[in-house]
Formats: sequence, C-alpha cells, structure tokens
Amino acid sequence: MDLYLIACVMGLVEGLTEFLPVSSTGHLILTGELLGLSGDLSDTFEVFIQIGAMLAVILCYFNRFWGLLFPKKGIEKKAFSGLRGIFLLILTTLPGASLGLLLHSTIKMLFTPQVVAIALFLGAILMVFVEKKQYNVKFQSIDELDIKTAFGIGLFQCCALIPGFSRSASTICGGMLLGVKREVAAEYSFLAAVPIIVGAAMYDLWKSYHLIGADDISFFAIGTFVSFLSALLAIKGFIAMLSKVGLIPFAIYRFLLVIPVYYFMVN
Repeated sequence: MDLYLIACVMGLVEGLTEFLPVSSTGHLILTGELLGLSGDLSDTFEVFIQIGAMLAVILCYFNRFWGLLFPKKGIEKKAFSGLRGIFLLILTTLPGASLGLLLHSTIKMLFTPQVVAIALFLGAILMVFVEKKQYNVKFQSIDELDIKTAFGIGLFQCCALIPGFSRSASTICGGMLLGVKREVAAEYSFLAAVPIIVGAAMYDLWKSYHLIGADDISFFAIGTFVSFLSALLAIKGFIAMLSKVGLIPFAIYRFLLVIPVYYFMVN
C-alpha cells in the first residue's frame, strides 16, 4: 500500500478514536498490524499523529484553554480557570504521567494484539458496570470540579497505560463513579487529554527524533492533518451521541471487536 495512503488511514483511525471510549492506541496497533506498519519509526508516528487530535480539542474548546492562560478577573478562584484550572489539570495528569515515565519500557512491551484484546474486554466490562450503577451526580459542570475529584480521575486515567483500555473510557468512567455528570466527564476527558498527549509525544520524540529523516516529514504531516480533521468530527459527534445513548453501545462495540482481534490476530 502507498505510504501516504497508510498515513491517511492511520490519521483517520487516530482522529476518530482518540476521544471515543474504544482505545485509539489499540486501534492504531491493530491497524498497523493489518497494514504491515511496524518498527521504531512506526511507534513514533503513532504518537506524533496524536498531536493532530490534540489541536482539534484546543480548537473546539479554545475559550476554555484561553481562560486557563488569561482568566477573567474574579472567577479564577472558583471555576475551571486560571491557576485553579491549570492545577486541576496537573492533578489529573500527574498519576498517569509519573507511572508512564517509571514504567515506559515495560508499557512498550504491552503494545501487542493479545494485550489489546484483553484490555478491550476489561474496559467494556467497566463501562457496563458504570452505566448500570446508580450514583448521585454532584458535579453538573467542569467549573464545579474540586481537587479531590480531579486527582481521582487522574488515578483512573492510569488504566489507559495498558494499550486497548482507552484513556477516554478510563477518565469518563472514573469521573462518573466520582459523581461527575456523564457529558461533563467526557468534556473534561477531552481537556485532560491535551497535557498527557503533549507529554507523551514530546518524550517519545525526544527519544527517537534521530529516526526521523527528511523523507519522513511529509508522511508525518499528512497523518497529523488527517488526524486533526477526523478528530474535529469525532468530538462534536461524540458528545451529542453520549447524551442520548450513553456508554453501552461503545461497550458492545468493544466486546464485538475482541472476537476478530483474538481469532485473526492473536491465534
């Protein structure tokens, strides 16, 4: 298959799945296996195209990010704004980032179809459990989130270090179990993705920048651009769909995906 077509396919998969609770990393691993894309450069590419998805979030929630840097006077002490908002994001990012740095080499060894299949299944079970569980909604908006909840969501986000589990699924489910409204948990998941994506991308690029040659720049650029466009569509559609059908359809999709993953890629 043409290299640029592969970049488009991988970018499309990344953008559509990064913010859905179905695991973008798992889908990229499986797609890469099917397309014959492997090696250190492939791993760097998969991390790099997440930047396109991150830029889509920044565009969709530009006012939120602007408010972190330039808060309106008088609200930064009681809303997701200014230093308070930045501190909440740091608390959410810290557990996963710390564990990721500590276990980076070990985590890379988990990037296999076998692990993806298991994580897809376990993540789906968690999503069904959360949807069926009766819980009191304590937080109706992102501005109401407190320090304890932000850190708790960060602890749940550590599950996403296992490829196939899904960062989005772990943060949304964690938020709901901690009393955050489903749609609000999803939106906070989008915002919390930015620092973790930036951190992961910068770290991986720092370790493997020497692998990227001049001929690879266009390959990376195309994948990132397609990821950006497809992520814009996914973000808008996901929130609208989530408010109507919840997490169950995504859990069913994960259960069904385990079957072909196991039989065609593991056996």
